[in-house]
Amino acid sequence: MPAPVSIVIPTLNAAEELPACLEHLMEGLGAGLIRELVITDGGSADETRAIAQAAGAEWITGAPSRGGQLRRGCAAAKGEWLLVLHADTHLEPGWAAAAAQHLQEGQGRPAYFRLRFRARGLMPAWVAGWANLRARLFGLPYGDQGLLIRREGYEAAGGYPDQPLMEDVALVRRLKGLTALPSAALTSAARYQRAGWLRRGARNLWTLACYFLGRDTHKLAASYKK
Repeated sequence: MPAPVSIVIPTLNAAEELPACLEHLMEGLGAGLIRELVITDGGSADETRAIAQAAGAEWITGAPSRGGQLRRGCAAAKGEWLLVLHADTHLEPGWAAAAAQHLQEGQGRPAYFRLRFRARGLMPAWVAGWANLRARLFGLPYGDQGLLIRREGYEAAGGYPDQPLMEDVALVRRLKGLTALPSAALTSAARYQRAGWLRRGARNLWTLACYFLGRDTHKLAASYKK
C-alpha cells in the first residue's frame, strides 16, 4: 500500500530556503508517511530546480501565481492526503508522529500546524500568538502554517483558486472541522524583520480586511510585495 501523503511546495527562486525545508521533512519518510514530493514552480532563475531534482521531486512549472502553482501541484499529486507547505517553513521534530496520529484519529478533518517564527523575542511570540488565535477562533490559518488535507476534502472545497494572494484564505474559508496539530511550523521572519513587526502585522491585517471587502487580489499582491 503506498504511503498516504503527497508533499506540495510552491517555489519561486527558493534555493536558499528549500534545502532546509526538505531536510525537516525527512522524518516523514522514515515514518512511512510521504508518498511523493511535488515542487510547483513559478519560473525560478536560481538553483531551485536542481535542488528539487536532487531530492527526487516531481517538477511542475507554470506562471508565477501561488494559487495557480498550488492548484497545479495538488492536481498532479497522487496521495490520499496533501500536505501543502511554503518553501521557507521548517516542520519541528515530532511533526510526523503528530500527522500520523491525525490521519488515524482525525476522522478525515483538515489540519494545520501551530505557527512559530524562526526568531526570538517578544514580538515574534506576540505575532505568532495572534496568528494561532486567529486560526483557532476564526478558522483562518495562513499558508505558512501548512495545511494537511484529505484529497476528497480538498476537491469538494474546490481547491486553491488561481490567484496571487489570499489563496490560502480562500480555501480554508470553505473547509469545515479545521484542527490544530500538536506540532509547530517554524517560518521565516525575514519580511517582518525588514519592515518591522508592527508595520508588517498591521499591513497583513489591512490586506486581509481588503480581501474580505472584495478588492482585486492582483492589486493586493502588488501592494503586499512593496
